[in-house]
Amino acid sequence: MPVKIRLQRHGKKGKPYYWIVAADSRSKRDGKYLEKLGAYNPNTNPATVELNVDGAVQWLQNGAQPTDTARTLLSYKGAMLKNHLAGGVKKGALTEEQAEEKFKAWLEEKEAKIQAKADGLSEAEAKAKADALAAEKAVNEARIAAAVPVVEAEEDAPAAEAEASNEEE
Repeated sequence: MPVKIRLQRHGKKGKPYYWIVAADSRSKRDGKYLEKLGAYNPNTNPATVELNVDGAVQWLQNGAQPTDTARTLLSYKGAMLKNHLAGGVKKGALTEEQAEEKFKAWLEEKEAKIQAKADGLSEAEAKAKADALAAEKAVNEARIAAAVPVVEAEEDAPAAEAEASNEEE
């Protein structure tokens, strides 16, 4: 039975949410699956990926083939790297401790990158809010400045009309 690691779509129209599953390649896209390995939510920024890395590595070692998008997500979470390191351990190129050290170092670096992106997004959002507030204040001040002469002109207008009517009499 050919097994694929692929995405199974859930969520409503326009708001996709995916499960990462190991399924028979002949089953329907949203049909029966062998094991749920995780979830992927592309609606958040950065996208949220939850994955059982050990389960995914087990399926990869048993011959499951990931689809292109699933391969990207597995790489993003480190399952492909862990599978690669496990192959090195099998061949004797690495010990399990060395492989685990490399994987942990990679995970720390990856989490630092993700956190940096999230911080950058929050800073950009805060800057955009501050700029919008400053622009709104400038517009309000311009409106107030424009309204002040109008009020004075209205106050002068009745006086000018009274003078004009007095001159006519």
